[in-house]
Amino acid sequence: MNNAHIASAFDRDLERVQAMLMKMGGLVETAILDGAKSLEARDLELADSVRKGDRAIDALEEQVNAEATRVIALRAPTARDLRTVMTVIKISANLERCGDYAKNMAKRTTVLAETPPVGSASVSIRKMAREVQLMLKDALDAYVQRDAALAADVIQRDEDVDQLYNALFRELLTFMMEDPRNITPCMHLHFIAKNIERMGDHVTNMAEQVVYLVTGALPDESRQKQDVTAYVSEE
Repeated sequence: MNNAHIASAFDRDLERVQAMLMKMGGLVETAILDGAKSLEARDLELADSVRKGDRAIDALEEQVNAEATRVIALRAPTARDLRTVMTVIKISANLERCGDYAKNMAKRTTVLAETPPVGSASVSIRKMAREVQLMLKDALDAYVQRDAALAADVIQRDEDVDQLYNALFRELLTFMMEDPRNITPCMHLHFIAKNIERMGDHVTNMAEQVVYLVTGALPDESRQKQDVTAYVSEE
């Protein structure tokens, strides 16, 4: 088998894996937006759809990992090609975690639907979710286009998500201090907001992998996280 044929086979295999990755990304984008929409609209049917949809995301991650492993074993990729395959694996792992967080949002929505709305928190959460979804779209586009500048822009935009989270956190604290009956719904809203903030972190990780893929070096760690809260959700 000549080198040209090996290269062609690798390219075909990579295209197939990347198609799975893009499908996975599209499902995660939808899950993020639908999770926030179900909260704002108190749409339990939509929330249930988000929860069930996570199975398809998990299944695609397994397919991506299996196919990527097969490519490495059969094609013996060069160093650069191997970096591409490893980037696919890392991006799919971050997408799977985002899908988990969207599922967690939907689970809490079913609880919050039984309580009175708390201010405009659900509107703020939907705005955060939209920001993260747009970051995710651009991170995937940056991967496909091998655009390090777009990936770097995604990394910087995580600050906006952190700031939205911090503002909402302070707002929820105010509601809890004003009326103890708000404590339970505010705690659920906080965990939802934290889930979205964590999604932003995973999308940032994806963008960093794109920068590494294109340039051969990870971006520097000079940017400090803007999450100033001490509350952490490990869901």
